[in-house]
Amino acid sequence: MTDIKQKFGTANQAITITLNSLADDGARESSAVDNSSNLFLDVLVQLKILTSGTAPAGDKNLLVYAYGSSDGGATYSGAATGSDAAYGGVAGQSKENMKLLGVISVDAANETFESDVFSIAAAFGGVVPDHWGIMVVNQYGGALAASGCSAFYQGILNQSV
Repeated sequence: MTDIKQKFGTANQAITITLNSLADDGARESSAVDNSSNLFLDVLVQLKILTSGTAPAGDKNLLVYAYGSSDGGATYSGAATGSDAAYGGVAGQSKENMKLLGVISVDAANETFESDVFSIAAAFGGVVPDHWGIMVVNQYGGALAASGCSAFYQGILNQSV
């Protein structure tokens, strides 16, 4: 009898998103990741955030959202563009129309913070969209460091053994 088990794809796949120097109250979306050929059943996303010398204030966190497409990347949720760009949304289409993946708590200046591992499939009711990406809102109280911030993913498939 054959067992079906998880198979992890290549680890540490970069998500193209410019988080370095992201201003306080700034939002940035990533380039979309095309899942139409890999067909991952889930995707694990993680971020590394380096704070600047500014002491945390206000909400002291970063919000991480997921956006997706079901039409081959022509239209994205929350008015995302599918490109590494500043996110501003449009009237009536904002981050509230994206899925909150999680929150990265930030409680110190000049520190590196690793996020929890976020599931793209969980955000979209158990299915990874054919194109997906992330959007990050900086609410830490200062701009992020000029270097050292990144986002990456690892896909998950099934295999028979």
